[in-house]
Amino acid sequence: MKAIKDYGVRIGERTRKEITSRGLEASPENFGKGEYFRVPKFGMHERSEVVKVEGEPRIRAYGCVLAKVWMEYGEEKLGRLYCYVDPAKYMAYNPKYKLIHIKALPDGDNYCELTVRPTMESERKDFSSKEKDWSYIDK
Repeated sequence: MKAIKDYGVRIGERTRKEITSRGLEASPENFGKGEYFRVPKFGMHERSEVVKVEGEPRIRAYGCVLAKVWMEYGEEKLGRLYCYVDPAKYMAYNPKYKLIHIKALPDGDNYCELTVRPTMESERKDFSSKEKDWSYIDK
């Protein structure tokens, strides 16, 4: 979890720096305008779509390549750790927000479903601590 957090923080901080250097606010709307945070356009998942669930925008990603590998080895729990990079990069980008998994392939779901939500003060405090378990943020 420390390595995942460190990796996510590096992505989030670099994305924030890139966005703010352009004179933009580090807002959820501007996160996707950064170049550094992006994963390869092809190869990470087969397809994705934006949907609304009870008025909340969500991203559904189908066919995650990494999840397929973990499932082949029966290592879904271990593979699920990588998913925590999403809330880590988002909270490092702007601690007021988190990108969380509503559904995740390694958890037995048919696709991954992510959404951005505001963080609570306790989540920000736990995430910034080197000692606290912050994994609950993505549950």
